Amino acid sequence: MFGPVRGAGLAYVTLHRIKPLNQKQKTEYAMMRLDGKSALITGAARGIGYGFAERYIAEGATVAIADVNFDAATAAATTLGAGAYPVAMDVSAQASIDAAIRSVVSHAGKLDILINNAALFDASRTVDITRASYDRLYAVNVAGTLFTMQAAARQMVRQGHGGKIINMASQAGRRGEALVAVYCSTKAAVISVTQSAGLDLIKDGINVNAIAPGVVDGAHWDHVDAMFAKLEGKPLGQKKAEVAASVPAGRFAVPDDLTGMAVFLASKDADYIVAQTYNVDGGQWMS
Repeated sequence: MFGPVRGAGLAYVTLHRIKPLNQKQKTEYAMMRLDGKSALITGAARGIGYGFAERYIAEGATVAIADVNFDAATAAATTLGAGAYPVAMDVSAQASIDAAIRSVVSHAGKLDILINNAALFDASRTVDITRASYDRLYAVNVAGTLFTMQAAARQMVRQGHGGKIINMASQAGRRGEALVAVYCSTKAAVISVTQSAGLDLIKDGINVNAIAPGVVDGAHWDHVDAMFAKLEGKPLGQKKAEVAASVPAGRFAVPDDLTGMAVFLASKDADYIVAQTYNVDGGQWMS
């Protein structure tokens, strides 16, 4: 340790020499970061969820590919290989949530990590919003996130060794957007739920945090682009091109752009991170 350093009339500051890593620490850092962990990822049959699963398996985790479309989940798990297995799960139905948690415990013996990724999108003018659309999005994006998190947390508490929960928010939850009132509000709710649950569940050693992506390329964007084309009177493809041009990084994200944050928040390196929502959006939003 270096001695105290006197600033120019300021308080003393004590500097500590940084110690080199010992062999145990070097070994731990060289290991796969999620080795031996059991993860449940909702909406994992394709897109972002599939990307998370692929990366988690590469990092040593066993992953439940949970999806409302069990055939798609089975196909995805088959492609991903030995580290993956399919689970039928409708996050809007409590019985399905509870059954999925039981399936994970039966297969892997425990649950260490949950990624709440399942979500729906819709767009319309405010005067055209329907209760059916509102109920459908809130059932999946908000209630699905909350009650899947609750079921996972209950299992983690029973296990007694904590866990990691990652909710998928969005930069759309950071501010409102014309034509997307319902979706934006659901993602704002996810950020709020993450904060409240994070402050509560850390008492049980469970870290709850969220990721807020920007625009992520994939098959779903064909649907989104078509909706905006109809609402804004634009040719197909124009909205997507405009959005891509507005990203400071100059492009849409791909799932691989998000997986590093998902691994970090699930790892021991994030043990002291609680109730935060991290933007991974190419610079679209600063907070």
